[in-house]
Amino acid sequence: MSSIYIHIPFCKQACHYCDFHFSTSLKKKDELVNTLKTELSLRKVELTNTVECIYFGGGTPSLLSAEELNSLIETVYTNYNVSETPEITLEANPDDLTKDKITELGKSKINRLSIGIQSFFEDDLKLMNRAHNAKEALQCIEFSKTEFDNISIDLIYGVPGMTTQKWKENLNIALQLDIPHISSYALTVEPNTALKRFIEKGVVPPVDDDLAKQHFDILVETLQQAGYSNYEFSNFGKQGYHSNNNTAYWTGKSYLGIGPSAHSYNGKQRSWNINNNPKYIKSIQQGIIPNEVETLSVTDRYNEYVMTGLRTIWGISLSKIEKEFGLNFKTYVLQQAKYFIEDHLLFLDGDTIIVTKKGKFLSDGIASELFMLNLK
Repeated sequence: MSSIYIHIPFCKQACHYCDFHFSTSLKKKDELVNTLKTELSLRKVELTNTVECIYFGGGTPSLLSAEELNSLIETVYTNYNVSETPEITLEANPDDLTKDKITELGKSKINRLSIGIQSFFEDDLKLMNRAHNAKEALQCIEFSKTEFDNISIDLIYGVPGMTTQKWKENLNIALQLDIPHISSYALTVEPNTALKRFIEKGVVPPVDDDLAKQHFDILVETLQQAGYSNYEFSNFGKQGYHSNNNTAYWTGKSYLGIGPSAHSYNGKQRSWNINNNPKYIKSIQQGIIPNEVETLSVTDRYNEYVMTGLRTIWGISLSKIEKEFGLNFKTYVLQQAKYFIEDHLLFLDGDTIIVTKKGKFLSDGIASELFMLNLK
């Protein structure tokens, strides 16, 4: 199984917390779409497995017309072996999802929408500098449900000024709308973002980690009681609605990243494209893939497996560690995990080490303690 990620590096405006690669100028949009199709053709030799997921991320992919999206999808079908029932996801902003746009998308091969709601409250959206308002957040979901069954929304917690009651109301609105998949992330203050500058100047209160932890606990309890599986730290899905794309990423499957700043992974190497639109376009037009490639050592691959595995309900397999990385790694991870098992942050279930409910919010930190630092 393989996935193709296509990065659309355009946005109407910059969200205050975002550090992804994007441009608010659409002058090169047409040229970039054609360049994406060229890169897809140039790199077809890199994926020999069946493509089961196509994911449009960004940026704001919903800025593209249905015709542009269809042309990219057809380019994938022309150059790759695509499964009969692929998951094809479009990330979308609420302000783009008008009735007419939804109708057009419903006629395409896209079968899953991931909508960047972030919050159903106006003041939160203004603080984040989102392009949509609270009314559009609700309307776009109702529009989308007329054409799509498989819908995911993003929600952000730990927002300054967001009380636990307000966070509960956000979740209750999502449940009332009967959304089958929810991805939820803590607000993170990234370098070189407007949010960081506002916090430094005292315009916005600093992010409260304790509040974020309270919000996360409410998130897990509320959604699990409503029948969602927390199959990965930030992802919650009802039965039959887990994201195949997300699952492939967190379980170490290969994926090809197309577009400026997009990352690729083939199990042994990781690569990433240049994050400059004009330079990306010029290079691809010359038939050159503008990327850097890193060959992962055994230690690198072990550390990545531990990091991703502990974020999921599947945990990390001791037999897989021994088979793929060696007995020394298995002995080491058991030794390092001992303290966390005794403290009920990790649980050893036969062959598998899994994060407990108590340890879930600390999973990334726990994983770092299990990393191997000296073997190659």
